Amino acid sequence: MFAAERRMVILELLRRNGAVSLRELAKILKTSEVTIRRDLRHLEGEGLLARRHGGAVATDRPAYEPTHTEKTHVASAEKAAIAEVAAELVSAGDAVVIGAGTTTLALARRLSKLAELTVVTNSLLVAQVMARSPGIEVIMPGGLLRGSIFALVGSAAERGMAGLRVQRAFLSGNGLSAARGLSTPNAAVAAVDRAMAAIADEVVVVADNTKIGVDTMVQTVPPPQIAHVVTDGAASASELAALRSTGTRVHIAEAMTVSHEQTNISGH
Repeated sequence: MFAAERRMVILELLRRNGAVSLRELAKILKTSEVTIRRDLRHLEGEGLLARRHGGAVATDRPAYEPTHTEKTHVASAEKAAIAEVAAELVSAGDAVVIGAGTTTLALARRLSKLAELTVVTNSLLVAQVMARSPGIEVIMPGGLLRGSIFALVGSAAERGMAGLRVQRAFLSGNGLSAARGLSTPNAAVAAVDRAMAAIADEVVVVADNTKIGVDTMVQTVPPPQIAHVVTDGAASASELAALRSTGTRVHIAEAMTVSHEQTNISGH
């Protein structure tokens, strides 16, 4: 397991439990306590946890934004399965928004096989994947490059999408809860995501289980505006039930066998 993946797992366990022990982490992550101590020192240095004798406790850092590299190796099988299910919401000839993120990048790879598609994106990585497909037209706004996530943000990016219209926007933030909807730690990223949501008939949130039930600093899309959520089978059942109560259709993707509980997807 990569160091970035171990550290994301540690942070998720802290978020859920408030505290973890070295012994418990070593067992769960199948590595040595020496390695875990090194990971804890690294995370403490970033202000993400506080070390205690024999373990660590959580600190509240809703403004922390993981980099693209940090997220790449986290729940990769789940993200691939989520992409497969989300792709069923798209047909050849559609116009869609695909936001920045590792899960949306997995979706882009899946959709790049379509014969005809128009994609609006602020993600350099999504655009790069789509550029290899001759039948796909890519529309990118201008803006300021946010290097940590390889995406364009700022007022120029927001203006670059004004006046466009697409069937669906596929977005993936850093947290998704029934109380606040989709959220992200960075205000500039949130503003661009809101601009992308605004030009879509429907918003689809693609988020693996580590993001479900999580609230970060800046709200992007409130629950009533989220038409679909595509996640994996390890996501919190109670949180998904609460999302359904707001009118959101929840689709469950399994890493080995892909399935979803909603079959009456309009237009497909």
